[in-house]
Amino acid sequence: QVQLVESGGGLVQAGGSLRLSCVASGNIKSIRAMGWYRQGPGNSRELVAAFTSGGSTNYADSVKGRFTISRLNAKNTVYLQMNSLESEDIGIYYCNADILGYGSSYWNDYWGQGTQVTVSS
Repeated sequence: QVQLVESGGGLVQAGGSLRLSCVASGNIKSIRAMGWYRQGPGNSRELVAAFTSGGSTNYADSVKGRFTISRLNAKNTVYLQMNSLESEDIGIYYCNADILGYGSSYWNDYWGQGTQVTVSS
């Protein structure tokens, strides 16, 4: 089995910064794509930032210039550095990864349990 575990969420003042981490563990042969999504109050889950299967990065327009996604492939870890946080950034941030396990021919989509980000004004 595979687990994605997020950390780093919390309460921060508007204009402040947080750094989220996500570690994937378990039966992992390869990770094709990995990134961050969020769900704000009353909203559907949306892409924040992600590494695509081709290795490029995608960012939501609302976070461009403020958030940076990075990764440590050897440790199956992805980070999200969030600067200049705004009230619109409030939500639960979920890690997502597309993973191929040993002994499997299929890529599977996995989600973490989420970490709360709250921004006070």
